[in-house]
Amino acid sequence: MTIEQRFLQKAVEDKNYVSFSYENKSYKKVKPLKIEENILHSDSGKFEISKLSRVQVLKDRF
Repeated sequence: MTIEQRFLQKAVEDKNYVSFSYENKSYKKVKPLKIEENILHSDSGKFEISKLSRVQVLKDRF
């Protein structure tokens, strides 16, 4: 498990919003719902964790 995956898993557990870039598109204040087999399920869709970049866990909670 990479450091990004650990941060995302912690964000799912603590219900923190996240921001990241995915395939040259920026996503801000996304609700991460669960992680399954390198797929991040969120309110904005499904994302491959390997294609995520600039992952930030925000202090805001949902």
